Amino acid sequence: MRFVRKSLSSLLGLSFSVCVLNISLSLAQQSTPNRDVKTTSATGRSTFNSYCSGCHGLDGRGSDKAVNIAATDKVRLSDAELSTIISNGIPGTGMPAFRTLSEKQIRAVVGYVRLLQGKTGIRTVPGDAKRGKEIFFGKGGCSSCHTISGEGGFLGPDLSGYASGGSANAIRDEIVRSPRIPAQGFRTAVLTTTSGERLEGVVRNEDNFSVQFQTKDGGFHFFQKADLRNFEHLDSSLMPTNYRERLSNGELDDLVSYLLVISDENKAITSRKKKDDAE
Repeated sequence: MRFVRKSLSSLLGLSFSVCVLNISLSLAQQSTPNRDVKTTSATGRSTFNSYCSGCHGLDGRGSDKAVNIAATDKVRLSDAELSTIISNGIPGTGMPAFRTLSEKQIRAVVGYVRLLQGKTGIRTVPGDAKRGKEIFFGKGGCSSCHTISGEGGFLGPDLSGYASGGSANAIRDEIVRSPRIPAQGFRTAVLTTTSGERLEGVVRNEDNFSVQFQTKDGGFHFFQKADLRNFEHLDSSLMPTNYRERLSNGELDDLVSYLLVISDENKAITSRKKKDDAE
């Protein structure tokens, strides 16, 4: 009898352990989709910000370089059609092919575009926009490359409406991103002329025989490739990647606030102008 009770006790203990294991596995399986969704969303946002936002904007609402893809009434494409466009581009337009992106990245971007198309809500401003403007045109050095409301440099994208509709976190992530992948139309390169002059800047247009080049001082140059001693594309961006060290957390919040506020102001001005023109 003692042996029977001992065996029964062992059997019950083993059954209880198996039951606990099954419950744990079940809970893990139930939680995995949520983790996968969060991971996919983060991948989509990161990939979109790196490859697409330079033309379409952080919020997908477009710019002078690309269409508004956040408006569902303007973009009626299936997920498969969007994936094809991302992979192969649109010939004859400014939409390039991103064949270096994996299928997972493309699916994540499509998912993030759907998120942008359904995004609503009020944005919060984390800092002081007035101090942020001083940082943009001063300590941050942003205006040496970027223009806002007609002021600043022209080497980088115009940021007048760049943050319109975007979240504070997404904009901050872009400022401190490292390493940074230049947006299409802002690829950097270094070239050396036959006279030995070395120039670093942005490739504005390029074909098999020539290149239109903009240097850091804003000057435009046209070269025949046959006349260059060396021409090398760079994987890096001209935008600094050390803003975490250059600016404090408070200063980053102020800079983000300025970009948010000025974008909303410019958007309101544009809307009023369109309304006046229509009348």
